[in-house]
Amino acid sequence: MFDITQILRELAIVAVPLLAGITLHEVAHGYVAYRFGDPTAKNAGRLTLNPLKHLDPMGTIVLVVTRMIGWAKPVPINPSYFENPRKGIFWVSLAGPMANFGLAVIFYLLFDIFRFMQGVMSAGYADAFLGPAMLICFYGILINIILGIFNLFPIPPLDGSKMLATFLPGRLASQYMSLEKYGFIILILLIFLGVFRGLFSHVAQFVYKLVL
Repeated sequence: MFDITQILRELAIVAVPLLAGITLHEVAHGYVAYRFGDPTAKNAGRLTLNPLKHLDPMGTIVLVVTRMIGWAKPVPINPSYFENPRKGIFWVSLAGPMANFGLAVIFYLLFDIFRFMQGVMSAGYADAFLGPAMLICFYGILINIILGIFNLFPIPPLDGSKMLATFLPGRLASQYMSLEKYGFIILILLIFLGVFRGLFSHVAQFVYKLVL
């Protein structure tokens, strides 16, 4: 049975780092594509830090219900604008996960700043403000590392598959990326078989030791 209060409490804590991670991930894809000459994302209004432009309604609902699986609205990319499509696709795909890792570093630095402030502020202010802020930063580190690693998996349509496809011969790359129609099913199976749970539990332990 769902504990609505607990779910809302968890969502309130993870909302900021999750929305920041999803938004920056998609903006990074679109911005790098724009730098390589593709204006598609810019023309679609996707080079914005407004998270509402990047949320997928169904993906958000699934995330709220499962608290495990979710997805954003992919940024539109047109590789025909790239002078070197393979190079462009590789760097555009890598940009999303790297944005998540960079954001994790920012949350880590904020966590350290808040921890320093905790030592000089009175207990009342520290508990009221710094406690929740540090918890948000902790989940900011954890969520963004997980998002970065998850998207590097070579399972279509994840970013890692697009990066790998740029190193494959044309026909083999097409056959490989044709698996995209089965990608969601593959991901669901891996999740419920515990493949990702085992990996990300180690990530959580690493982040916990890193910040505490």
